[in-house]
Amino acid sequence: MPPFDRVVLIFNPHSTGSARELAEGLQRDLAQRVPTLPVDLVPTEHAGHATELARVAAGVGAPLVMSVSGDGGYNEVVNGVMQAGNDRAVTAVLAAGNANDHRRTTKERPIAEAIAEGAVSRIDLLRFTAGGAAGDTVRYAHSYIGLGLTPVVAIELEKGTKGSLREMVTVVRSFAKFRPFEIELEDGTRQRFDSLVFANIAQMAKVATLAEDQGRPDDGFFEVITLRHKAKWRILTTALKASTAGLGKQPSVRSYAFTTVTPLPLQIDGEVMDVPAGSTVRVDISPKALHTVL
Repeated sequence: MPPFDRVVLIFNPHSTGSARELAEGLQRDLAQRVPTLPVDLVPTEHAGHATELARVAAGVGAPLVMSVSGDGGYNEVVNGVMQAGNDRAVTAVLAAGNANDHRRTTKERPIAEAIAEGAVSRIDLLRFTAGGAAGDTVRYAHSYIGLGLTPVVAIELEKGTKGSLREMVTVVRSFAKFRPFEIELEDGTRQRFDSLVFANIAQMAKVATLAEDQGRPDDGFFEVITLRHKAKWRILTTALKASTAGLGKQPSVRSYAFTTVTPLPLQIDGEVMDVPAGSTVRVDISPKALHTVL
C-alpha cells in the first residue's frame, strides 16, 4: 500500500484543457491499481480556490493532494499544502495545462504507477518574501520566479491568445513593447535588467534550457539567470541560444535579495502577481521542503 490515506484531485472544471477528463481517468486507473485507496475529485470555483482546498485537504491525516493542471494551478496547491504545515501531506501534479514545465522536467514514471508504488521524494522550493507597508507577502514556487519579459508575456497570454501561432504573435508583440526594469541590490547599487529568473528546474517555457547540467530541484540551490538591459537584437540572440544549445552554466545560490524601484509584475510558476515600489524582496531556497510524487 502507498503511504497515503487518500488522494485528493483538485482541478478547474472550466479549464481550457481536459482537466476533468484527466482527473476522472486517473481516478479510474487508481481504482484498478489500488482499490482500497479513496480518490476524491474536488473542482475549484474561483481563482485562488485551489490554495484553500489544498490547505484544508492537507491539514488532516496523510493525504496525497494533487493538482490536475499546469504550473500555475500546481503552484496554488503547493502553497496550500505548505500553509497547512502537515509533514505527512504529499503533493503531485497531473499535467493538464498550457505550461507543464515542472512535470516535464521532473517526471520519473507515469503518475498512476508512481502513486501505486508510493514513491515519495523530497524536493526544494523557492521561498519568495516581499516586505512592504502592508506587511510581508510569502509565496512558494516549485519551479521558477521571473521578472521582466517573463511576466509581461504571461500577462498578454492570459488575455486569451493561447495557441501555438497566436502565442508566437503575442510574444513578438510583447517583446516589441517591452521596457527594461530597475532594481536596487543589497549593496545599494542599481541594475537594469531585461529579464531576471530564479530557477529551481533546468527548463521553462516548453523549450528554453536555462541551466545546463544544473537546476535539480533537490540540490539545495537555485540558479539565477540574468539578462541585463541590451539592444533587442541581442535579447533575441540569447532567446535563440536558450531554445537551442541552452544558456550554459549559471550562478547557483541559496538566496538573492533586492528592493523594487518601481511597481513590478512577477511570474511565479505561471501565476502573475504585482509587487509595489519600495518592497524588500528576498528569494531563498527551502531545502527538501516538499514531499512529492514524481
